[in-house]
Amino acid sequence: MAARPAVAVVGAGPAGLMAAEVLAQAGIAVDVYDAMPSAGRKFLLAGIGGLNITHSEPPERFLARYGNRATELAPVLAAFGSRDVRLWAEALGIETFVGSSGRVFPQEMKAAPLLRAWLHRLRTQGVRLHMRHRWLGWDENGALPFETPAGRVVNRPDAVVLALGGASWPRLGSDGRWAAWLEARGVKVAPLLPANCGFEVDWSAHFKSRFAGHPVRAVTLDIADGLGAWRRNGEFVVSDYGLEGSLIYAASARLRDAIARDGQAVIHLDLVPGLSLDRVLTELARPRGTKSMANHLRARVRVDGVKAGLLREVVPAADFHDPIRLASRIKSLPITLRAPRPIEEAISSAGGVSFAELDDGGMLVRLPGVFCAGEMLDWEAPTGGYLLTACLASGRWAGHGVARWLAGEARRTAGA
Repeated sequence: MAARPAVAVVGAGPAGLMAAEVLAQAGIAVDVYDAMPSAGRKFLLAGIGGLNITHSEPPERFLARYGNRATELAPVLAAFGSRDVRLWAEALGIETFVGSSGRVFPQEMKAAPLLRAWLHRLRTQGVRLHMRHRWLGWDENGALPFETPAGRVVNRPDAVVLALGGASWPRLGSDGRWAAWLEARGVKVAPLLPANCGFEVDWSAHFKSRFAGHPVRAVTLDIADGLGAWRRNGEFVVSDYGLEGSLIYAASARLRDAIARDGQAVIHLDLVPGLSLDRVLTELARPRGTKSMANHLRARVRVDGVKAGLLREVVPAADFHDPIRLASRIKSLPITLRAPRPIEEAISSAGGVSFAELDDGGMLVRLPGVFCAGEMLDWEAPTGGYLLTACLASGRWAGHGVARWLAGEARRTAGA
């Protein structure tokens, strides 16, 4: 009887573990390698504030969240979309629910129970996990060397799934070193860039000391960069370096690309989206008597705290005595962003292995038997469950791709 084919999966995050599960279910021997002391480190950290596993919005809107990679990811997500993520979690004994925003969470809100159940199932399926094994690329014989606490070990599997992540949060394992090794073998890798990241603003020392760490709630953010309107409601946080938080992350791809193109990006904030410009102007034009301007803004248009601080930071002092100009700024406050924060601080990364380098099963055309999955592929998405869903889906895609390729190789060998 011929020996079972053996596959090495490099990377024990969601994409790698999903690929391993698909392969084990196909009867293939699987060894998973990771540089970290335990599996799913970034997955666990991402779930500390509540694990958002996917989103419940309709498939067309869900797919659109992947921007200019929606076409490439369409078949991947059609085969394993948000509903499939929920069914997969429930098969692991993890019940899920849809929050008020449409985001989907485990009932317990935590990542650890899901990961524990998943790793247990993988082990019962025969998957072997090798922690503290740092991949070192390929050796001169095309084998996979790993650096381990016990010294260097080498594996020569029948196929490889690379699921090494991007370059965000490198202390959790995804350091992007793999890019140079693939490029050396002729694989096109788009530069790794920060995604879902904060942006730097030249705040005054006074503003930083007063408002760093304050959330800015119930605003509308507009971007006018010549690429079409971008407008969304939400909230963000003022930091000592600039701006961060969910609304900023949602706009981060547009803002990052605008800065790369123009040297800066300008956003416009509507501080009171529930009031029209005419209403704001009418309220500001009312006599304020002995009230201070701060009290006038608070009483008439509900602008106070950090919102009032933003106004003072950006608007010239003379404009506070001109209701027309002040109303205009309250409804469209310009803030100039100078640079994205470093990729090491970003939630995720953009760039990676070009889809043009892959066949329809996730295999590198230039490197037969080598497959790629997860965040190391050239796509990006906002937070909200889209990142995890695409990582799981692409891991499943690569796993099935490996199984088909190995079956084809076996047929070719038998017919030789």
